[in-house]
Amino acid sequence: MTSYQTILVDVEDRLAIVTFNRPEKRNAIDQTMINELHDALDGLVADGQAQCAIFTGAGEKAFIGGADIAQLRERRAGDALKTINAALFNKIEALPFPTIAAVRGYCLGGGCELSMCCDLRVAGEGAKFGQPEVALGIIPAAGGTQRLPRLVGLGRAKELILTGRIIDAAEADRIGLLNRVVPDDEVLDAARELAGSILKNGALAVRLAKLNLNNSARTGQDSGLLLEQITQAVLFESEDKVARMTNFLTRRKKKS
Repeated sequence: MTSYQTILVDVEDRLAIVTFNRPEKRNAIDQTMINELHDALDGLVADGQAQCAIFTGAGEKAFIGGADIAQLRERRAGDALKTINAALFNKIEALPFPTIAAVRGYCLGGGCELSMCCDLRVAGEGAKFGQPEVALGIIPAAGGTQRLPRLVGLGRAKELILTGRIIDAAEADRIGLLNRVVPDDEVLDAARELAGSILKNGALAVRLAKLNLNNSARTGQDSGLLLEQITQAVLFESEDKVARMTNFLTRRKKKS
C-alpha cells in the first residue's frame, strides 16, 4: 500500500488498522495527516478488502492529543468554512464498514471528535478524554457540539465543552462515551476481538445496519454543523483565539 509520513495502514483478513503516527507530537492532527487520511480512506473503500477498521495511535501517550496548534492558530474564517477537519471526520463516520477507535493515553480536542466519528470506542484504563477548545478561544467545530450530546446527553456535553474539563476512562465509560474499558496493554487486542465479532456477521447486513443507524442520528445535524462552521469562522478571526494559542505555544516551548 501507499507509504505515508504521518499514518500507517495495514489490511489483513478484512481488517484495516490505521495508526496515527506522530508520537513525538502526541499524534496531533496536522494538514499532512488530514491529507493522508483522506487518501488512505479513499483507497480502502476503492480496494474493497476491508470490512472493518481500527483507528489507533502510535506509542503509549496518545490516541490523538488534539490538533496541531501552530497550524490551527493561522487558520481564518475561510478555513473554518472549508470544514477541513469536519470533512475528514464525516468521511470516517460514513465509511461503508464499521470503525473502532482503540484509545490509549490522551484523546483530546480533534482526537476526541475523531473517536466519536467511529462506530465503537475501546479505551485503556489510563486514557483521558476532553474537548478543551474553549480554553484556546474556539469551539469543537468538527462535529463535537453535535456528536457528543448524542452519545452522553446534552447536559453532560454542555459541561464538558463549556468547562473544557478532561475526564478519565472510567468516567467516560460511565457517561456513555465508551463501549469498553480494558487494561492499557490490552486495548488493541480488545479492539481486534470486537472487530472479529463484527466480521463474523454478514458483510452487507452490517453495512446496511450501520447505514440505518447513522441515518437515525442525522435529524437536525445539517443545520447544527452549519452553525458550527459559522461560529468557528467568527472565532478564527478573534484576537482572543490568537492570543490564547500564542500563549499555549509559548508555554509548550518553555517546557521543552
